[in-house]
Amino acid sequence: MTKALPALVLASLLVSPAVLAQGYQVIVHAGNPVESLDASDISDYLLKKRSKWPDGTSVAPVDLADDSKVREAFSLDVHKRSTDKITLYWQRQIFSGRDVPPPKLATDADVVSYVASHRGAIGYVSANARAAGVKKVEVVHSPEGE
Repeated sequence: MTKALPALVLASLLVSPAVLAQGYQVIVHAGNPVESLDASDISDYLLKKRSKWPDGTSVAPVDLADDSKVREAFSLDVHKRSTDKITLYWQRQIFSGRDVPPPKLATDADVVSYVASHRGAIGYVSANARAAGVKKVEVVHSPEGE
């Protein structure tokens, strides 16, 4: 029983917003002028609810693979939904003929390479990933209800 308690404490830490926010970094193309983005705007870009950056450049979102722990942390923190719920969202979009999901890449290096080579790209990688050639963007969390 005493061994279960540390695991429970660890599990609660893994889902706290502060820990989730530290589990990933959002990156954009180096030429993108943004320095910070609200989490809801990032969600809109990744879910293709917004297709243009403020300067008119087309957004080119990219995701990590479905089984990525970084993707789960990102989804819970930014989309406020699990990866499974995001998959369901995309299945509905495909079925209705509205849109298709962003490409899913296997590694942080793949995402960094994609973002570096696509002017309007936005993606996320693990907090400790090498992100040479791209720009890290600060994620701003607005208070709920605003």
